[in-house]
Parts: sequence; C-alpha cells; structure tokens
Amino acid sequence: MLLIADNLTATNKAVQKAVVEKNPEPIRELVKNCVAAGAKAIDINPGPLGRNPEESMTFLVDAVQGVTNLPVLIDTPNPRAIEAALRCCKHKTIINGFSLEPAKLEAVLPLAKEYNADIIGYLLRPDGHVPADADERLQIALSIYEALCKAGIDRERLIIDPIVVPIAWQNGNFQNREVLTFIRQLPDLLAFPVRTVVGLSNLTATEAPRGKKLLIEIAYLCMLAEAGLSMVLMNALHKESVKAARTCRSLLDSGIFVWEEI
Repeated sequence: MLLIADNLTATNKAVQKAVVEKNPEPIRELVKNCVAAGAKAIDINPGPLGRNPEESMTFLVDAVQGVTNLPVLIDTPNPRAIEAALRCCKHKTIINGFSLEPAKLEAVLPLAKEYNADIIGYLLRPDGHVPADADERLQIALSIYEALCKAGIDRERLIIDPIVVPIAWQNGNFQNREVLTFIRQLPDLLAFPVRTVVGLSNLTATEAPRGKKLLIEIAYLCMLAEAGLSMVLMNALHKESVKAARTCRSLLDSGIFVWEEI
C-alpha cells in the first residue's frame, strides 16, 4: 500500500493560520515530518477556500513542493481551485476526486483529461449517498469507469475510493466489511488491475479514547492490505499505524522475506 498523508487539512488549526497569513513555514514543517514518517504522497485538503480559492490553493501547493517532490493529491470540490493547483504543480498530481454527482462529472472530470492527471472516483450515488453494499459499489464503479472512458481519459488514470464509513454508524461494521469484499472483486469486474484508495481516518471519525481508535485503525488497515488495497490516505504521524502498514507490505511482498525490512 502506498501511504498518503492526510495531515495537511483545514481541520488543523496551524494549517488554517498558515493559509490566512500566507506563511509557508508551518506547512513545510508538517510535510517534512510526514515524509520522514514514511508518507509517499501528500493530500492537500484546504477546506472552505473563501473568496480567493485559486490563490489559497496555489499557496499550499507551492509550500508543499518547496520541501518535497512527492505526488500531491488535490482534495477540494472547488473546480477553480483544482485547476489552479494543476497549473502550478511541478510533479505528479492526483485529483481527489469526482463522483457521479452531475456537477462533478461536468466540472471536475474534464480537468483530469486536460491536465493529464490521475483522478480518484468516489463510489457514491448520484445524490451523494453511500451505497448499500458491495454489489451496489460494483455497479457504481462500472458507471464511474464508463464516465471516465466517455470523457476520453486513459483507464490507467483511474483510482477507486469505495468509501470507508465511521465504524460508529449503525451499519458501520457491515459497510466496512463490504468495502473489503468490493476491493477483492473489483479487478474481475473491470478486467484490469485498477488502483484503490480509502480514507482510513473516516473509520474512527467519532468520539472515543485515542488508544481504542488506533487499535481499530491498525486492525482494519491490515484487513485492507490483505484485500489488496493499493493506497491508504491516513495520518502519517500515527507511528504504530505506519509500522503496521510497512509490516503488511513486507508480508504481502512476492519476494523473499527478510527480517531487516521490519
């Protein structure tokens, strides 16, 4: 699994302040810490962008690229901000993302073609709701794939997010087991090894003791690895979770196991 740091988010007060003050140093320090912890890509989630979305997003991308050449994920529903980021990105870029909601099909998907960027497709119904089970996820994945092809985008650009839900939801356990089933079945549906990604932080988006949250995160992370997940968007500063992800990679590697990798 490729580890994507989701630490650069507007819910982080230091990030909020840095954007308002246009001070890149807190952003750079956070990104350096994530890279040192093992992140292989950086998700940029600025939240509400106010009156100048292009300026704020350009500031964030420039701040990140000032300290790393890792791929960046542009994580905003604002098409103007997405395009501003794509214009200034110097390295590999992933749009995060689009769904079957008409507005996103019309405004976001064409940007992936114009800028030759990878793009994440969320498995949501056109009304924005989460699918009922693995079967409905597979149906939506097929529609996402068809929309991508219709837009003239290479299928290798597609990354599928089957939507992990908070474990505290009434059907949270069921939904997240269905995500595992979906990941296992997806390659057979589309007949090529399409990449998959999940937002692991969604799993524990509820009030609970931190130790219990980490335990749930690690356990589910290992299940996702076994199911064949390609990428995981997670807090790169959760050291034990990062260790678990690395260990999963060693255990699932097709090569010869060596203790030095642990």
